[in-house]
Amino acid sequence: MKININSNLYLVRHGQSIYNLENRFTGWKDVDLTPLGREQAKEASVLLSNYKFDMAFTSNLIRAQKTLDIILSNLGKSLKVIKNEALNERDYGDLVSQNKDEASKKFGKEQVQIWRRSFDVPPPNGESLKMTFNRTVPYFNSIIRPHLLEGKNIILAAHGNSIRSIIMELLKYDASQIIKTEVGWCEPVIFSFDRTGSIKDFKLITRSSEKSKSNFPKIKY
Repeated sequence: MKININSNLYLVRHGQSIYNLENRFTGWKDVDLTPLGREQAKEASVLLSNYKFDMAFTSNLIRAQKTLDIILSNLGKSLKVIKNEALNERDYGDLVSQNKDEASKKFGKEQVQIWRRSFDVPPPNGESLKMTFNRTVPYFNSIIRPHLLEGKNIILAAHGNSIRSIIMELLKYDASQIIKTEVGWCEPVIFSFDRTGSIKDFKLITRSSEKSKSNFPKIKY
């Protein structure tokens, strides 16, 4: 008799950071959560209160680590947390710490928009989304995915672009689809897998008191 092993992957973007509040490019700059960001993490713990976690992963950046710590603490979960820079946010290079409006005046609004929203055009000395994908996905496939195949339920707290890279891999999105995909702060995306590792379902959980900024193209997988 075959054993029906199922597993879930919970992807959580960190809460609002200080640079998010100040409208600055953040990237690998290690800035903390704002009070709102901490509240968003607490709200995420409520959204995830009925789910089980066996393992936890996060990036090397404090805003993702604190988001995960708040979620696990509020749920009374004590898990070893595995950290790796492969899950870090996209590196915005020379744009890091610059106010986005000021950068638009300096480099031109159209150019900054290309750096922000294109798939494969990096800012000076930084990463494109494609480069972030090429950093994040090999780590996901080699380190995290095998645990899912073992039936483990995994929570992963990271960043908008590293999470989008994983979503792109799992849903086999192309470049035009992934650049339209947004993940809101602390709005969990849940993937459910069957015993073969195939996706059975995926869904987004939003805060009912706040309009979701998340948008997933309706693509069959």
